[in-house]
Formats: sequence, C-alpha cells, structure tokens
Amino acid sequence: MLAILQARTSSSRLPGKVLKPILGEPMLARHIERLRRARHLDPLVVATSTEASDDPLAALCERLGVHCHRGSLNDVLDRFYQAAAPWKPDHLLRLTGDCPLADPQLIDACIDTHLAGDFDYTSNALRPSFPDGLDAEVFRFSCLADAWREASLPSEREHVTSFIYRRPERYRIGHHVQDTDLSWLRWTVDRPEDFQVVEAIYQALYPGKPEFTTADILAFLARHPEVARLNADITRNEGYLKSLAADPTLG
Repeated sequence: MLAILQARTSSSRLPGKVLKPILGEPMLARHIERLRRARHLDPLVVATSTEASDDPLAALCERLGVHCHRGSLNDVLDRFYQAAAPWKPDHLLRLTGDCPLADPQLIDACIDTHLAGDFDYTSNALRPSFPDGLDAEVFRFSCLADAWREASLPSEREHVTSFIYRRPERYRIGHHVQDTDLSWLRWTVDRPEDFQVVEAIYQALYPGKPEFTTADILAFLARHPEVARLNADITRNEGYLKSLAADPTLG
C-alpha cells in the first residue's frame, strides 16, 4: 500500500525537528528505518514543500533511496494529493514526520482493520487508545480526491483528512482501538520536551536492539517514569485545535 509521510523543516514550535540528530542520524531517517519494517508499505513517499528550507530534507530522501514529492508548504492537502495521484492507489496510508517511534506492527494492523471492514477511512487516533505519536490513517484515494476538490476551510487544507472523518454521514469510518488506554503517553515530537523523551528512548534501547518495539518502550518508561513526565503536560493535538480555532465562523 502507498504510504505518504508528511515532513517539513519549518515547524513553528521546534524548527528543523525532522532533521535533529538521534544517535548520529536525522530523526526522519530513524523514523523511516522503523517504517520500512511494516509489511504492507510499498512504496513510501515523503511529501515535503518546495521551500528552500526543505532542500536538506529532499537530499536526505535521495540518500536513503526514498521517493520525495515537493509541493505547497501551506496547502498541505494539495501537496498530499499531488504526491499520491501519480501512483493511482485504491487505498493509501497517511503518516507524519513527527512520530519517530512509529510502530510497524500497529501500522499493519490498522491497514488490516481498514481492508477487512471495507471502510472509507480508518484511524487509530479518532478514538485514542494508543500513545500520541503512533497515529496512522488509512483511506480510499477517492475520498482524498473528494477532499482535494471540495475542502475550503483552512483547517481542512492544512490537516489532510479532517474533511473526510468529519463527515461520517458520507463516509464509512473505521476505528482501530485497543483495550488498554495508553493515550496519555506522548511520543510525538512537537516541542523540545518531546524530543528529550524520544532521544532518551533511543539512547536506552536502540544500541542493543535497533528494532525495539512498543512493548520495549513501555517497559523502559515503567522503569524510568521521570522520562514520561518530561512532556506529560502538553495538550494532545495542540496544532489541530489551534487550526480549528482559526477557521471562519458562519453567521
């Protein structure tokens, strides 16, 4: 299944985060290393912007042998659609470059849930039960095309799939959840404290086991709860909530 990984260097809260080094390699390279262990992902495309600030990111993709599409910085929906269109997929997977602890087995499981349920859109984040930073979204290309043609709100152009999942009367929405609620854990990278958490996990686990799993991370954090507390006070989906607040209101 086609996987598109959104990434850019111009993050407002932690500029250049996708290129910050973790054990000598850019964070995005560590992320891609984990994604390549998923069974269902082929090809993988990084969708970044045409801004000069993202030239190093494109160069990294070339070094890693990863497809790279460059498009609009601000109209992320258009950038994502244009990255997907040449492949003519029936379904595709959306990932974001701020999740370097991505779980390849969980990604495969989300894809399985989506296909088995014949859903239009499936996510493990709309009903959060996994740590923030393990998000995966699977959806039909036809739904993406609808969003690309019809979405007009700024939040819908910035957050690629919100046009789809906010219309359950139009699309069949699937949810991949687990019994144990771990949504209070924050493994995404948006602020310096987040990077501290991820860096500590890699430093502790990667040298002895490069393919460390979610279970390994949970065991490490159980032994070192002070690491999990570093970013525990940051609001989940902070960027999306801010984007929604900026949408124009009717009336």
